[in-house]
Amino acid sequence: MQAIILAGGKGTRLRPLTVYTPKPIVPFANRPFLLYQIDLLKRAGITDITLSLNYQPDKIEHQLGYGPEFGVELKYVTEPSPMGTGGAYKYASNAITDTTVVFNGDILTDLDLARAIEFHRAKKAEATIVLTPVENPSAYGLVDSDEEDRVLRFLEKPKGEELESLTTNNINAGIYILEPGILDLIPENENYSFEYDVFPSLLEKKKSFYAFVLENEYWRDIGNPVNYLSAHLDLLKGDITGFEIDRSGESDIATSTEIDRLSVIGENCTIKPGVSIRNSVIGEGVHIEEKAQIEDSVIWAHTRINSSAEIHGSIIGRGCYIGRNAVVSTGCVLGDKTSLTDYTKV
Repeated sequence: MQAIILAGGKGTRLRPLTVYTPKPIVPFANRPFLLYQIDLLKRAGITDITLSLNYQPDKIEHQLGYGPEFGVELKYVTEPSPMGTGGAYKYASNAITDTTVVFNGDILTDLDLARAIEFHRAKKAEATIVLTPVENPSAYGLVDSDEEDRVLRFLEKPKGEELESLTTNNINAGIYILEPGILDLIPENENYSFEYDVFPSLLEKKKSFYAFVLENEYWRDIGNPVNYLSAHLDLLKGDITGFEIDRSGESDIATSTEIDRLSVIGENCTIKPGVSIRNSVIGEGVHIEEKAQIEDSVIWAHTRINSSAEIHGSIIGRGCYIGRNAVVSTGCVLGDKTSLTDYTKV
């Protein structure tokens, strides 16, 4: 089997974090995010992986290379312009010769992908879409399926009376298992969408189209800052299974610090006396001065946090400067190289 990860978006919803860093390689617990999808594929025995790129492709290829250190073979296809999810799949078709797992590049899940593939094969499906239930169906487009798991219809965000009559709360999880014949439904060199073009065509042509519904597995779209931070906190408290958190980095940490067991400290950090770190991820080379307090936050690499600064429930980009006694309040997102002067409150 093969896999394609659709990682060509500009990550506009995740700005300012993606101004200098393409979304597929934003750090997640101090690893490029895409490695979590690669790990998932590798566990299912899929090592032939194509990355479909468009925005800052050289940065992604430079950081991930060609995959031997991750136990996979990575190939790269760069779209000449954004081509939509279906168009990107078609554009990469020279690399497609077999059943293919397609991932949207901003999905974090601990799905047992081998089980979904087994389902696809047992159903003799031409296409399988992975679905996940949500608590608030009014915020999403929904996918309805029957008792035999056949996809029946796609619903736009339901409102009013339509909400009361719903028979499903399942949404598209951004993971598809496709047979090569699906390529025949997609025109060459056009912007084409799975959601609005390919899937309606499958229903119209009465193709063998099935839904695999997640049950207790974790799923989150990390494409905006709120979800990106929430996913980190979920990982730290153990809600996401199957991924090892790397806590092996060596740093210069004073003995009189308070760092809880959930927090992750990157390599080559300097953490001075009196610092308190709770439920947070600290990137490589971060320098934290005396009595600074950090909780429920993500700090990217090479940021400097000065004495008695406070950071609560926030994301701090790479190479930032947080002045003495500055306070960064819950919900703040600071892009790379942001500088806050002493006593600033944001």
